[in-house]
Amino acid sequence: MKDMDWDIYRCFMSVVRAGGLTGAAQALGSSPATVGRRMLELEERTGRALFLRSQTGYQLTGDGELLFEQLQEMESAARRVESWRQEGEGVTVRITVGTWIAWLLAENFPALCTERDGFSLAVTVGETRASLAYRETDIGIRAFEPEEAYLAASPVGDVAYAAYRQKNAPSGASARWVAVGEEEAISAYLRWPHEQMKGGWEGRIVATVTRPRSLLDLARAGAGCAVLPCFVGDLDPMLERAGEEIPALRHRQWIVMNNEDRHRKEIRTVIDRMTRLLRSHVDIFAGKRPRRS
Repeated sequence: MKDMDWDIYRCFMSVVRAGGLTGAAQALGSSPATVGRRMLELEERTGRALFLRSQTGYQLTGDGELLFEQLQEMESAARRVESWRQEGEGVTVRITVGTWIAWLLAENFPALCTERDGFSLAVTVGETRASLAYRETDIGIRAFEPEEAYLAASPVGDVAYAAYRQKNAPSGASARWVAVGEEEAISAYLRWPHEQMKGGWEGRIVATVTRPRSLLDLARAGAGCAVLPCFVGDLDPMLERAGEEIPALRHRQWIVMNNEDRHRKEIRTVIDRMTRLLRSHVDIFAGKRPRRS
């Protein structure tokens, strides 16, 4: 027991909060088999049966409930120490978002953080799901309502997608497409051009990139059509839609945060500001085109 590391305890807490291995594995970025082995290891090293296992999930035994209560106390104490430490060096609020929300936040940065604020922002940009299981981040954006019991969520409207091309492009441009390479195409809208090609589409992908941000630049340059969120394409005066909205790609958008940490003053402040900003764009997110001069 003296060599037990905190990581295995965090794994245990994820299983408890998710109610089983699959949800815990998703939150941890691991596999159910690996998480299951870690739980067997924990039971072996503690000499206690911690779970009642069934096809419907993992339920705590009496010993498991006692361990979970003690670990929650440790977690709370660790958060208090971290908050105390940050007060001495300036608080940083960590945000994890996808490419295009990051673009929108950058365009409206003064709405999130001003010179009068005593905190700074650290923004992580990526297409993978924002994970808050180990408090890797304070605030995230997801395309679905979280199932984890330890997370709180606030809906901020639907996001619509369409294909875009250079404004006043020649008619033949609609057959040319640019896309993120298949290996990097994590999100549904990034996979869409590849799926159309496999279905016998007449168009062809003339260029692939490794980052979604490059799709906007290529479409502006006239390289071909690109699938983009409507709040990006419709706001760009150099682009026009190459067709109607793609209904299959529409999804709800959620701001997610840890249930307990969301009450910290600086995190609450940023959450409130992000919520106001995103909800102020609810029509353009949903594909209702703005007026252009």
